[in-house]
Amino acid sequence: MIAILGSGAFGTALAISLAQNGGDILLWAQDPDHVAEMRNTRQNTRRLPGPRLPDNILLTDDIGALPADIPALISVPMQTLRGFLDDHGATLGARPFVACCKGIDLETHLGPAETIARHAPDALPAILTGPSFATDIATGLPTALTLACADDDAGKTLQQSLTTPNLRIYRSTDTTGAELGGALKNVIAIACGASIGLGLGDSARAALMTRGFAEMQRLALKRGARPETLMGLSGFGDLALTCTSELSRNYRHGLALGRGEDVDPMITVEGVATARAVTEWAAELAIDMPICATVADLCAGHLSAAEALQTLLSRPLKEE
Repeated sequence: MIAILGSGAFGTALAISLAQNGGDILLWAQDPDHVAEMRNTRQNTRRLPGPRLPDNILLTDDIGALPADIPALISVPMQTLRGFLDDHGATLGARPFVACCKGIDLETHLGPAETIARHAPDALPAILTGPSFATDIATGLPTALTLACADDDAGKTLQQSLTTPNLRIYRSTDTTGAELGGALKNVIAIACGASIGLGLGDSARAALMTRGFAEMQRLALKRGARPETLMGLSGFGDLALTCTSELSRNYRHGLALGRGEDVDPMITVEGVATARAVTEWAAELAIDMPICATVADLCAGHLSAAEALQTLLSRPLKEE
């Protein structure tokens, strides 16, 4: 059995994919009414309408009902992860905690695996990340992800458990590189969406992706990540997907900003908080990250999309 804590689109998609392996999957949602609705309809119409929830997905709002020692995939937004662990970490006890969110905590500047290590010290921290859309996973389309766990033996066990007919899991021990790749690409996706929204074309987007990737590497390597992790699924792979598809919430957010349209404050856009957090972090570490800083100002309303573009174009010329 595997538990998935959080009934958003991604958590639900993982449950549907993992159910293909035949064992019971426990899907937890905080709202009892939502649980009852999913039981009755065998769909998550609130977060992932369409795909059916297989019968071996067991639904609950009782987090204390989880059997001991089974892995817990935590699929809550990054900015709520710390509070979730503070509330439920002791109840969940010592077991593998696999973070399924991307971002950097605004207050602590920690990534998901680091947050687990600090706020649930009895747990074994890991992170599942990479280029993926919930609808693709839920409808059986082939998807590859990175499972990063510092304990390689535990990582091998999780890799076997989380691989399904349509979900291929690659293993890494570099949790720092995996969590930073997944967090930072969202910021670059907002920049790329804004450039397309401004009508700047694909060449400008390619330039932003390339220079943005350089910023991702700059910070991640400073933090001790391995270069090959950033070149893999959790870095370059996720960047390529998120910066080129309107299925990405971060890209769509940037697109709306570039077009001067209103954005929906109810939609979780992790790159907004990450841009702010990483800009503060980079200043502390004396690392130059102009795209991330400009996205932070754009999302905060300090710059228009046109002003953000001008800010980047007017920077001093330099070697690549």
